[in-house]
Amino acid sequence: MAKTKSVFFCTQCGYESSGWLGKCPGCGEWNTFVEEPAERKTAGGNSFGFSAGVETRAAKPVKIDEIAYEKGVRDSSGIGELDRVMGGGIVRGSLVLVAGDPGIGKSTLMLMISGYLSQNSGTVLYVSGEESESQIKMCAERLGVRGERLYIYSETSVDGIVTQIESLKPAYVVLDSIQTLEDSAITSAPGSVSQVREITGRFLRIAKVLNITVFIVGHVTKEGSIAGPRVLEHMVDTVLYFEGERHLSYRILRAVKNRFGSTNEIGVFEMRESGLAEVENPSSAMLEGRPEDASGSAVTAAMEGTRPMMLELQALISKSSLNIPRRMCAGLDYNRVSLLIAVLEKRAGYRLSDCDAFINVVGGIKLNEPAADLAICAAIMSSFRNIPLPARTVFIGELGLTGEVRAVSHIDKRVGEALRLGFDRIYLPAGNRKNTTLRDNGNLVFLDNVRDINCWGD
Repeated sequence: MAKTKSVFFCTQCGYESSGWLGKCPGCGEWNTFVEEPAERKTAGGNSFGFSAGVETRAAKPVKIDEIAYEKGVRDSSGIGELDRVMGGGIVRGSLVLVAGDPGIGKSTLMLMISGYLSQNSGTVLYVSGEESESQIKMCAERLGVRGERLYIYSETSVDGIVTQIESLKPAYVVLDSIQTLEDSAITSAPGSVSQVREITGRFLRIAKVLNITVFIVGHVTKEGSIAGPRVLEHMVDTVLYFEGERHLSYRILRAVKNRFGSTNEIGVFEMRESGLAEVENPSSAMLEGRPEDASGSAVTAAMEGTRPMMLELQALISKSSLNIPRRMCAGLDYNRVSLLIAVLEKRAGYRLSDCDAFINVVGGIKLNEPAADLAICAAIMSSFRNIPLPARTVFIGELGLTGEVRAVSHIDKRVGEALRLGFDRIYLPAGNRKNTTLRDNGNLVFLDNVRDINCWGD
């Protein structure tokens, strides 16, 4: 009996090797190679992955001036927050990857989109490899999803899915999820590197040749990356990440890649019994329930794309009983918070080396913007002193290693959002004094150094 040949794939980037390697030459990660069979059976049909009866166009070079396309034509998903993230709507013939943690709401979002598109734009084929037709129908009843042109298909075989696409000729296809599908031409198990890579490539050709918009749902590993090879993100046109804790009500939809629009926009949703609901005023929603007389709470104005968002930052500083104090962060970069603690101790005289520090962004938001530095420091200072900050105060600014408060971008939008919500005292970098066009009615305080924060009257 002949020995089965096998190859080794990197689970992070898809790099292929004939033998096992400790470190991947492609991405530099360690211990990411897995062994999979190298034998591939000959698949029927043409080179595009369709049946022999499906006519496909021959690929040939075309002059760029002779290429015709519909400029600005996008289909609305029926969800304004999603359209914002995707740059104004869904581009026809695109391949969209939607990823997120289990239970975050990916299938709910896809089912809601499918119901709207089937009633307003065209036929939708919703393929589920995880649930039966009756289970999806049960969920659709709860969400109020209906549509004569919405077809549900519970299948894991790619060949069977392609056959249904040829028969129905849908305008949209939803695959939930890519890790459950199996290509009979590949001998490895579903969800493996080779399966995910080849299946995605096959549906990429289907999307481009037949001008079908394909949504792919992908699972996320415990490290926060999409399960499967990293090359999956490079193959698709748009990558959307669903963020947030599954036990919290708010969800953030963020585009990390978009060939047809900006990657700076986010969509804010709230998970309810009837499905995902758009949050039209995220700033008010994030500040709802904020304690006014508690120390360690500060508010900042962060920019998410072109939209300012008011966020609450909380800090808890307490004397440590350990030789090495604990530092814990939720929604913030750990190294950045450690740097700010060191700046406060060295430049502002706060003795924090023997204190435990716990920092949190309320609402399950992940905040990576340097403009939140001043608010983080204000929350730490407030908790250390055990004195509440004034209730209607906002802190905006980036900190340097010498304690200086550096200028930030979009200052007018940040200040305008804070004033709209009723905040009457805003601490800003002195470097933004020339940039702002807003009238100073005594509510703007410009700072040169973090030591200049004086909310306690001393």
